[in-house]
Amino acid sequence: MNRNSSAKSRNTGSGMPPVMSEIEFAHLGGGEVAYIKTLSFDQATKMFPMIEGLPKDMNLFSLHAADGTPIALTDTMQAALGHAAEDDLSVAPLH
Repeated sequence: MNRNSSAKSRNTGSGMPPVMSEIEFAHLGGGEVAYIKTLSFDQATKMFPMIEGLPKDMNLFSLHAADGTPIALTDTMQAALGHAAEDDLSVAPLH
């Protein structure tokens, strides 16, 4: 990785220089790694405004590319994992 990248670098807030630029960070996992996020109704409607009729009384699960791009919205964790498997994506845990 090029530490002297001309792209804007991420500020880690720790006073240490960033390890990679925002652009390098966004490409991390490029098409091979994804993550699943649990969303409330409000979060889901903001992230997926084109989908109508979302259930208000349950959490939903969104599959995202490593760069944060939403890929799919499902009603179960198993469906999100299945979608990742169909797309040959490894799911990385979030903490």
